[in-house]
Amino acid sequence: MTVVFAPDSFKGSIAATAAAAALAEGWADVRPDDDAVLLPMADGGEGTLDAFAAAVPGATRMPVVVTGPDGATMDASWLRLPDGTAVVELASTSGIELLGDRRLPWDAHTLGFGQAVAAALDAGATRLVLGIGSSASTDGGTGLLAALGARFLDGEGRDAPEGARGLARIARIDLGGLRPAPAGGVLVLSDVTNPLLGPSGAAAVFGPQKGLDAVGIADADAALASLARLIDVDPATPGAGAAGGTGFALLAWGASLVPGSAEVADLIGLRAAVAEASIVITGEGSFDAQSAGGKAPAQVAAIAAETGTRAGLVAGRIAADADTSAFAASVSLTALAGSPAAALADPAHWLRVAGAELAAALDAAN
Repeated sequence: MTVVFAPDSFKGSIAATAAAAALAEGWADVRPDDDAVLLPMADGGEGTLDAFAAAVPGATRMPVVVTGPDGATMDASWLRLPDGTAVVELASTSGIELLGDRRLPWDAHTLGFGQAVAAALDAGATRLVLGIGSSASTDGGTGLLAALGARFLDGEGRDAPEGARGLARIARIDLGGLRPAPAGGVLVLSDVTNPLLGPSGAAAVFGPQKGLDAVGIADADAALASLARLIDVDPATPGAGAAGGTGFALLAWGASLVPGSAEVADLIGLRAAVAEASIVITGEGSFDAQSAGGKAPAQVAAIAAETGTRAGLVAGRIAADADTSAFAASVSLTALAGSPAAALADPAHWLRVAGAELAAALDAAN
């Protein structure tokens, strides 16, 4: 058989490329004569650069020094494609994983992401593809726009503080110095369709994972609403709430928001590969009720259903509210390892075990 391995990264644990390799190794332990095709996936978050780098011949990583979400200087990179497109990833410049166990709900920002975008423009990028998953902040994308030349001023004409802390103090926005988008446009890869405000908005849905408590959520939502009144973009636009409101800022810059996993799947030729395969294996760190809303495994499962190919799922954890009916078999690394800590301690090992488990299960059902 031909088996396609198309997992997303297991956030904070193992990259998609390494996850695909480990799954394939485990599968080969049970079925050594099968042909393995490794097509690591992404949905706009962590691993987006890796997916493009693996799929596009001649792609070049370009180093850049940026200000991380905590204000510290850090090394990052963006990807230059042969056609002049630049791919920039928020996760590796302003992402939550860069903070480790720390959370900075009021002070984290997207300045570094904007600095990487500016570096790509300085290098002559004619088109931008921006992955905006895994944000550390709820700053409404003000850090991004500030790095591109916008100014966010308080009532006394001074620059407002960075991060969510400064949003409520913004009285005026000066876009006179904002750099124009490149001629080829700006395509934004996002894994969510949330609006900017309200019970399904940036603060309410994603604020808790960034350290906001109930009071903080209400305050941050009010601050984002204050920002929205100063920018001529509908805050109810699907995806405006992505990455703590970075989607909203990019809409103001004239960008187009698209489902990240679908765009990456097209780029890497996933549909054609799955159509030729007997089985496709996908996965991510946490598979839960939100996974159906644009995450990579859901995209892979949809393609498998359309092509009549069986699909298998591996996840670090499979939540009780998760719907796994699209998969012929599913495996949780936490269940295999006995605990989340054990699974996280050696994800490559448990992915190999999972690959073998799926090979046995799907082989028996063949």
